[in-house]
Amino acid sequence: MTQADTHALITRYLDAFNAGDVDTMLACLDEDVAHDVNEGGREIGRDPFRSFIATMARHYDEQLGDIVVFASEDGTRAAAEFTVRGRYRETAPGLPEASNQAYSIPAGQFFSVENGKIARVTTYYNLKAWIAAVSTA
Repeated sequence: MTQADTHALITRYLDAFNAGDVDTMLACLDEDVAHDVNEGGREIGRDPFRSFIATMARHYDEQLGDIVVFASEDGTRAAAEFTVRGRYRETAPGLPEASNQAYSIPAGQFFSVENGKIARVTTYYNLKAWIAAVSTA
């Protein structure tokens, strides 16, 4: 893939997230995608990814803004920086109680791309900053 192709793939994936279009998100992913969860483990495959997205949607209502996508010259790697704006709708295990608190935090994702699909998604954000945001809301 070219740099432009990779940029378009990542943009399509993030736009699908904002649209709540899980099928398009999954179509962007390799069948054996490696998903590195922020401060968590690694999950392999589209089915675990689909389950992760469903769990997240139950607890959080999120939109990504201020998105900037970077792609390597050879198209094999990419990164995206954005602001996560959301509401904490249902209490997640081990986290503060949810009461529809609003939050806005910076975050980023790193991607590996193979054969026209996203082969790895690694997400980073400051969990302590998120906890502080929902604890004071």
